[in-house]
Amino acid sequence: MKYNSELKRLILPEYGRNIHNMVDFCLSLPNKAARQRCALSIISTMGNLFPHLRDRSDYKNVLWDHLAIMADFKLDIDYPCEVIRKEDLYSKPPTIPYGDLGFTYRHYGKLTEKMIEVAIGMPEGEERNRLIFMLANFMKRSFVTWNKDTVENTKILNDLYDLSHGKIRLTENEISLIDSQEVITQASEGAISSPQPVKKKKKKNKNK
Repeated sequence: MKYNSELKRLILPEYGRNIHNMVDFCLSLPNKAARQRCALSIISTMGNLFPHLRDRSDYKNVLWDHLAIMADFKLDIDYPCEVIRKEDLYSKPPTIPYGDLGFTYRHYGKLTEKMIEVAIGMPEGEERNRLIFMLANFMKRSFVTWNKDTVENTKILNDLYDLSHGKIRLTENEISLIDSQEVITQASEGAISSPQPVKKKKKKNKNK
C-alpha cells in the first residue's frame, strides 16, 4: 500500500484519483476511436460528480477543458468544442496600470473635488450656497474620519479655497461646520450620516 504522498500528483484534486486514473488509461489507448469513447465516458462521470455545473450554459466546455488539463493537453481526440490552450492556462494576464487620479487631498476624495468644480460653475444664488455648505461640512467629516483627530474650521475653509483655485472663499462667520467631536462619536458608533446643508448665518446689521 502506497501513501498518497508517494503517488502521482493530482492536477485537479477535486476530481479525485479515480478520474485521473481514467484519464491516464484513456491516454494509453492506441486507437483514436477508443480514446474518443473513453473520453465521453469520463466526461459523463465528471458531470455526475459535479451536477451543479449543469446550471452553467457552458458546463460542457468546462468539463472538456478540465479533461484536457488533466491529460496535460496530450489527449489526441476530436474535442466537441474549443478547449483552453496550455499557453493560455499558465500565462499571466496583462498588468492593469493604476490611473493617475491626481488627488490634491486624498482624504477628501476625487468626487469632492469634482463637486467643487460643479459649484464653481454654478451661478450665484441659494442653490450654489447650499451646495458649498454641504461640501464644506462633508470635507470636515472626511478629514476627521480619516485622520481620527479634531481639525480647526479654518483648515477646512482654507482647503476649500485651495481646491476651488481661489474661487470659493468663506470665513467662519459665514458658515457653521459640524463639531469635530460629534463626527468622532458618530464614527465610533457607526452612525455617520449624509451631510446636511447648513444655513448661511446672517450678518448682524450694525446700523440697528
